[in-house]
Amino acid sequence: MTDVLLSCALVWAVFLALHLALNGRWWPWLAVSLLPPLAFAAVPLALLAAAAVSGGWTAGAVAAGCLLAGWTQNGVNLRALGRRSEAGAGLHLVSWNTQHWNQGGDPGRFYAFLRSLSADVYVLQEYLNGFEGGEVWDIDDEERIRAAFPGHHLAVGNNSVTLSRFPPAGAPVPVGACSLRVDLRVGEGVLSTYNVHIPVQLTVMNPLRPAFLRDMRRRAAARDREYAALVADLRGNPHPVLVTGDFNTSAAIGDIRRMPRSLRDAIGACRSVLPASWNARARLRLWRIDWAFTGGGARVGSYRFRAAEGLSDHLVQELTVTTPHR
Repeated sequence: MTDVLLSCALVWAVFLALHLALNGRWWPWLAVSLLPPLAFAAVPLALLAAAAVSGGWTAGAVAAGCLLAGWTQNGVNLRALGRRSEAGAGLHLVSWNTQHWNQGGDPGRFYAFLRSLSADVYVLQEYLNGFEGGEVWDIDDEERIRAAFPGHHLAVGNNSVTLSRFPPAGAPVPVGACSLRVDLRVGEGVLSTYNVHIPVQLTVMNPLRPAFLRDMRRRAAARDREYAALVADLRGNPHPVLVTGDFNTSAAIGDIRRMPRSLRDAIGACRSVLPASWNARARLRLWRIDWAFTGGGARVGSYRFRAAEGLSDHLVQELTVTTPHR
């Protein structure tokens, strides 16, 4: 029993070493890194429990080392255990991947849900129609948006929508091919909002077909370009920033390490120990692929994921943000 347990622990240790070495550096590993992040805690904890029962202390030591070495990959938010409830002062912002902007649904219900969020700023992704693995096409729903949100300023670009009660401080700036920067005049200063949508890693198809690898390599290159454009714009931006959206990147995917270290992950303001944003339609949600970051003096007061009422496969990110000038 102890020999089998040690073998299992060593196999996991080898896998973890490969993951830490290749994740975010070798594009084929993107498929492997789709593993639910919680596995990087669950597997070594299960090995530790088995070692405690069987007395396999060597296996237990290996498992403990794996738990520590892979801790940043598991998505567990221990800061939530010591966090107290806050009033959440500041501007109220929601960020949401709408899953093809109410494609095939009831527009009245869709816009009623958006209005019910009562946000100062809406950062919305997938302002388009289409389907996974097939053609997508642009849409024009600006007249309905303006009618539904008469007190908001509208910016549209790169298949993204940013709605704000605060006036723009300039024209919207496309970032790469999939994200949109909108500078807002907040108080006496400017807050730069980044509406982010990083391309998904792969198309669901037979992984044994050559087309699968070609598609994944193409998508990996597109992800590289989008992250590079986003990071370059952030590094040249002198304003406080809020960067949020659908990154299609979990804690177990090395791409998230590309975000500048000067940014602060909003998860520190979240009260969930196991935060997850996808799949909103499933009972068990295992991936947090929607993120929010602040920098340049902007700070998050409260942060949570809320139900999308069946309108999307992504939960809604809801947060309050303060800036140095407000």
